[in-house]
Amino acid sequence: EDVAFLKTDGLLLLPLRGSGCDQSIERAGERVATMPDQFACCAHDHDCEANDCGALFRLNGHVDTTKVRALNEEVAGSCKDLFRSWEERLDFSKQCQSEEDDPELIIHVPFTSDVKLKSIIVIGGTDGSSPSKLKVFINREDVDFTNAHDLPPVQEWELVEDTRGKMEYNTKYTKFQAVASVTMFFPESFSGDSTRIHWIGFKGEHTANQRDKIVNCVYESKPLPQDHKQEAQNNVMKSIF
Repeated sequence: EDVAFLKTDGLLLLPLRGSGCDQSIERAGERVATMPDQFACCAHDHDCEANDCGALFRLNGHVDTTKVRALNEEVAGSCKDLFRSWEERLDFSKQCQSEEDDPELIIHVPFTSDVKLKSIIVIGGTDGSSPSKLKVFINREDVDFTNAHDLPPVQEWELVEDTRGKMEYNTKYTKFQAVASVTMFFPESFSGDSTRIHWIGFKGEHTANQRDKIVNCVYESKPLPQDHKQEAQNNVMKSIF
């Protein structure tokens, strides 16, 4: 039977055997999270600078940061700073934190063009403020706290406390092919008091399909009522003369 191991600084992903088995993560012998899906995440157990991991996480450059918004953020607009470049991922002066004593956080992230999303990295805060769960919805504008718990997400993950960007959470890629926006729901943190996030990274491809332009193109290609009216008037004038 094939058994795979993944490890990173202080973290070890234990055996992956078949699609139904748990994927456990341990730190110094302590089990801190369980991943229900095989290959749900992977660890960067190498020098990311030497391996140019940043080249794979360029989708942040296609986030429409002016339209990023969050619900229950302590400082309004702080969510816009989360989608910096890979090189700026460890700038801990930038953060988005939920209100005190309320760890729930919803972040809506639109892209400037459709993307194919392969994986996500979430750098959280220290002292138990890192988010412990993530649910993702795609191409929805209506997710808020009235329905976020009940709506079926496209995918969800149990997260680990990651303050260096070592853990990468893989998407079910076939379901993330034409993504105009993602809504990220963080329902809880490890401490349960509040949630703090310093950086979110997206890996994948952008398609250059800009939905607003496509909609305008389709709309303009349809004949307008006034066009028919003008054509009818022209035909009447031709019949008279």
